[in-house]
Amino acid sequence: MTMLSRLIHIEHDSDESLQSQIRRKLVEGILIGAFAAGSKLPSSRILAKQLEVSRNTIVLVYQTLLDEGYIVSRERSGIYVSEDLQQGRVGKSLTASQKILPSNNSHKFKGAVATTNATSCPANWRSYLYPFMDGKFDSSLYPVREWREATNKANATKEIYQWSELQGEDDPMLLDEIRTKILPRRGIQASQDEILITVGSQQALYLVTELFIDRSVTVAVEEPGYPEMRELLLQHGASLKYQAVDNNGMVVNDQLNDCDLAYVTPSHQTPTSVTMSMDRRDQLLKKAQQQDLMIIEDDFEFESNFLGQPHPALRSLDTDNRVVYISCLSKVLASGIQIGFVVAEASVIAELKKLRKLMLRNPPLNNQRAVAYFLSLGYYDAYMMHLHKLFYERWLTLREALNIYLPNCVDTGPIQGGTAYWITGPKELDGEHLREQAAAKGILIEPVKRYFAKSDYPENCFRMGITSIPNERIQQGVKKLADLIHQLTEEFEEKLTNAKGRLLTGQKLKQALTNVRLECQMVYGVPCTIDLLADGSMRGHTGGKDDEYDVGTWWVEDGKYYRKWDLWGYGEEKCFYVVQDGNLMKWFDQNYCFVRELDIIGVIE
Repeated sequence: MTMLSRLIHIEHDSDESLQSQIRRKLVEGILIGAFAAGSKLPSSRILAKQLEVSRNTIVLVYQTLLDEGYIVSRERSGIYVSEDLQQGRVGKSLTASQKILPSNNSHKFKGAVATTNATSCPANWRSYLYPFMDGKFDSSLYPVREWREATNKANATKEIYQWSELQGEDDPMLLDEIRTKILPRRGIQASQDEILITVGSQQALYLVTELFIDRSVTVAVEEPGYPEMRELLLQHGASLKYQAVDNNGMVVNDQLNDCDLAYVTPSHQTPTSVTMSMDRRDQLLKKAQQQDLMIIEDDFEFESNFLGQPHPALRSLDTDNRVVYISCLSKVLASGIQIGFVVAEASVIAELKKLRKLMLRNPPLNNQRAVAYFLSLGYYDAYMMHLHKLFYERWLTLREALNIYLPNCVDTGPIQGGTAYWITGPKELDGEHLREQAAAKGILIEPVKRYFAKSDYPENCFRMGITSIPNERIQQGVKKLADLIHQLTEEFEEKLTNAKGRLLTGQKLKQALTNVRLECQMVYGVPCTIDLLADGSMRGHTGGKDDEYDVGTWWVEDGKYYRKWDLWGYGEEKCFYVVQDGNLMKWFDQNYCFVRELDIIGVIE
């Protein structure tokens, strides 16, 4: 076996053709010097025999390399590696005695970034059975066929002639698609000179920070909030005011009077997923007008509103051109496309374009044109409808599982969408310890420390995302996590053995529950009423934006309360010990662990 045949390993089960594999290996060998310049290569017949492929395959490979200048053919002599490839290369390399020694230049770093933006997701997250990590995606979700077609159209000869002439400018076709297809969903009207294309939303944030921030500027940021933006602002010397976040979004108060600019994520706040209410949006815009305040609106996740209609963007409500709007295409597409955009008044866009030119002329124009076709062909809309349905199913499954297995332990707040739940656990829970113990059981959850600028963050909080875990694994993952949380907080939980109140059994239990209306709070902050009727039927109703109704049956057996919903609780039969404490009914499972507390709010006539 020759050296050439040893270096060319063919993978017969690869999607790459034999011809492509052989050409790639030959080029690689030539460029790294494994096949020296001027050296002779085997004839097509001999190499075909050595590699056990057809001679035509080798002939086609050699012809391609001849056309590209990697090899030359000498009459009556054979095929040789071209010596012209050595032209323009540095021939001298360092000797062992001249080897460059390592040195520490960290003391010279003037723009080193703090570790607050370090990822909290392990690189091997796919190997975990229950990866509740937000922003990580299964590659099978990528629209390969549609993207390939858009790319092929963008790289047709006439298209290349068009977009290759646009150096320093954005593709007008993409600008028009964003202007007419994306922005109207957010209620935004903009001309082409009011839009700038960026390499994802992070570059957009960097450019906006470069333009507006220096040491004289005070910026209001959400607390908790997006750590990468906080780091960007600090890198530019800004003074920060930390604004609390409640169920209506970033709090608007007199602390904003001392600010020059506010950074907000109103669609689904990072990291809590809270949607800023319309009243709060109006308050913020009114405050901006009163105090001459600029607003950076980061609208990175507006596509994932699941309950009701999404609120209009702040930019669409702005009548004074105070809002700089930043968004991007779906995060699922980001790894391959990386297209973001800024919408602002034309003078702001012109200045941002100058700054972008110092970094790169413009995002790759072939990508811009491909994205334009992806939008114009309707693939993006169809793709987002598919993702919306998929993520909505997962979002509901996670919410239901949390409500079933951790009803009195956690609180997610009344969120309307997003791809992650911000979860507040029992006050005794150590979220970081929970994360470590959960990872050992194959469950990935996200700690929240990095989202807080202040050191006194709530340690009993964590996040669970839905983008990275299949729907069919969510229920089991939450069940295992619930068991772990109960283990970690066991000493603080009320047990059946020490519960305050009176244990009900037999006839007294049935009498206490017959024709009673009970009420409890769901983990997502809405009330749920349960009617237990004398005929053994029951009715359930939840409040909130997505009212839900269900029916089922209930009965008393072996001193315990049994119930089975048609839909809720996965339709599973459950039984509980019941303790009455005044107007409270406390349910305990078969392991005597506290499950849920309900209020007796009335008697059904």
